[in-house]
Amino acid sequence: MTDPLLAPGALRDALPAAADGDDAPPAGKHDAEVDRLFSAGGPLAPSVGSFSPRRSQTDMAKSIAQAIADQSTLIAEAGTGTGKTFAYLVPALLWGGKTIISTGTKNLQDQLFLRDIPTVRAALKAPVSVALLKGRSNYVCHYHLERTLQNGRMTSRDDVGNLREISRFIKMTTSGDKAELSKVPENALIWNLVTSTRDTCMGAECQYYQDCFVMKARREAQQADVVVVNHHLFFADVALKDTGVAELLPSANTIIFDEAHQLPDTATLFFGQTVSTSQILELCRDVLAEGLAHARGGPDWAKVVTVVEKAARDLRLTFPQDIMRLSLAQIMPSSEFFPALNTLKEKLAEMIDVLEDQAARAETIEQVRVRAVELAAALDAWKQDGKGKVVEGDQAVLWVEAFSSSLQLHKTPLSIAPIFNNQREGTPRSWIFTSATLAVKNDFKHFSNQMGLTGEPAKTWPSPFNYEEQGLLYVPNGLPEPNSFGYTDAVIDCALPVIEAAGGRTFFLCTTIRAVKQVSERLRDEFAKRGLDFPLFVQGERGRTELLDSFRNAGNGVLVGSQSFWEGVDVRGDALSLVIIDKLPFAPPDDPVLAARIDVMEKQGLNGFMHHTLPEAIINLKQGAGRLIRDEADRGVLMICDPRLISKSYGKRVWQSLPSFKRTRLQEDVIAFFKPPQEIQD
Repeated sequence: MTDPLLAPGALRDALPAAADGDDAPPAGKHDAEVDRLFSAGGPLAPSVGSFSPRRSQTDMAKSIAQAIADQSTLIAEAGTGTGKTFAYLVPALLWGGKTIISTGTKNLQDQLFLRDIPTVRAALKAPVSVALLKGRSNYVCHYHLERTLQNGRMTSRDDVGNLREISRFIKMTTSGDKAELSKVPENALIWNLVTSTRDTCMGAECQYYQDCFVMKARREAQQADVVVVNHHLFFADVALKDTGVAELLPSANTIIFDEAHQLPDTATLFFGQTVSTSQILELCRDVLAEGLAHARGGPDWAKVVTVVEKAARDLRLTFPQDIMRLSLAQIMPSSEFFPALNTLKEKLAEMIDVLEDQAARAETIEQVRVRAVELAAALDAWKQDGKGKVVEGDQAVLWVEAFSSSLQLHKTPLSIAPIFNNQREGTPRSWIFTSATLAVKNDFKHFSNQMGLTGEPAKTWPSPFNYEEQGLLYVPNGLPEPNSFGYTDAVIDCALPVIEAAGGRTFFLCTTIRAVKQVSERLRDEFAKRGLDFPLFVQGERGRTELLDSFRNAGNGVLVGSQSFWEGVDVRGDALSLVIIDKLPFAPPDDPVLAARIDVMEKQGLNGFMHHTLPEAIINLKQGAGRLIRDEADRGVLMICDPRLISKSYGKRVWQSLPSFKRTRLQEDVIAFFKPPQEIQD
């Protein structure tokens, strides 16, 4: 029997035509101008060294221009290399009016603001003003910096040195954006002490209000024609009204979401509610500091906070595991968790009584009282009826997540579609959703249903890359099932000859952190044993940006990473020629939100695996596979080690959603692919 993965032409035959069909659409309002701008003689060509006209990019720009003109919604999937950023920037800068562009990460935000938009704006000579808006934790806070300098609560030499750098920085910067201060690592603990949160911001009462970097960024965003935000900021604002986006939305004519495949997860995060023991411990720390500073002659502040701290820690200790997730229904009714939760609520209520008595003594004591009341309300909102369901019905799932030193109580909506639809109602405007990965085999239903965009137009523009010539999809023979003992070692055994043939130049993408650890330890040993001089870069050992820069510079490196390296990573040229994926990226079966969503789907007569779990995995896999071919000149092998791609009936749907690489199951084909042409001839 012919292996379905290898049947000649199988992939081409299986894929439908481009989603926008064969019929020529009616000419759009700006089509002629878009053709001129994206032509070889247009203004973009001299401004962008690598620019060459691409039919898919021009057609995508026309569709976006039309959606802007019609104030309508468009879901736009653009294959890698289409040039989707320019395809939406040109119409946005020329015809978008007040435009909000939301990206997947702060890195992409900076790239758009510092590089892409200035390039397009200069090429078009477009007289538009642009602003960058980030969450408040990205800006140094004058008040908290001064307080930290006075308190001197530094616990390490790094903190002292970093604080000195931040003190210098605040005197020179005009934005206060910590991304500008490269001398202090982005994840340095000191940032928590010199930035504000929604809870700890003094607002208009602050003596530094006029100089506040957060307020300055918001004022600039109000006045700008184009504002660049990120998804976290956008949805935090929709949920909390605390990022400045709320003030922008009423006047916006166009909203563009780049990397839109991330929206369902981001929106779910913010439309839910989370309360954690670490928030309560942080509150206790601030109550003690403010009480001693402004009401020393009042109650015994140490005693007031100690009982609450103990109750919060006791709640964490009701679960012995370091890291775990449980839905409410999975917690035994006899568990110590329930009485410990009630104790925490009682002790927090007692602290609130004390704060109410003392609040008049200082504005900052009133501020911590408000925080305490909000946390108490969040704890009260986390409750259930006798059957373990949320009181308001089954539209949300209650679950707990334990970390080594904290416990989080989550209340997560099962569907964000009605909430997001509610946000889109009202003022007519255009909404553009774009990414390289929104469809499963050209079917957009999964994304549309999640976001409440059912019935909205969706189009695909294929990549201009010649995948059949540039790439090879390799699914090895003989690997065990992914849940079997020794699976990761079997994958490494299979991968080593291929890594050697590729001369390093490899991304080894894993679906779990545990696999990253196992793969990196074993590769380190094997490289030493075999005398292979391939530098090894491992997620977690250094920052992501530093790892990527080192990998690019090495030229023959092997990078082992998990989820954060599956997307938003661009390594062009010879430095990356092999992407290995250990297994299909299915969500963990113990995920309480996933389990609850599947339960609801199955009650509606749908197959939870086929309608939710599989499409999610395919979109995720497309992202990982998209790391390989980033340029017309790139060549490489995508090695997917999971035998389910062949053995399961759904495997065909998975590989038919991937780029149209040639396919093989034979290691010798892969070795031959990496041999220089003259060696093959010899």
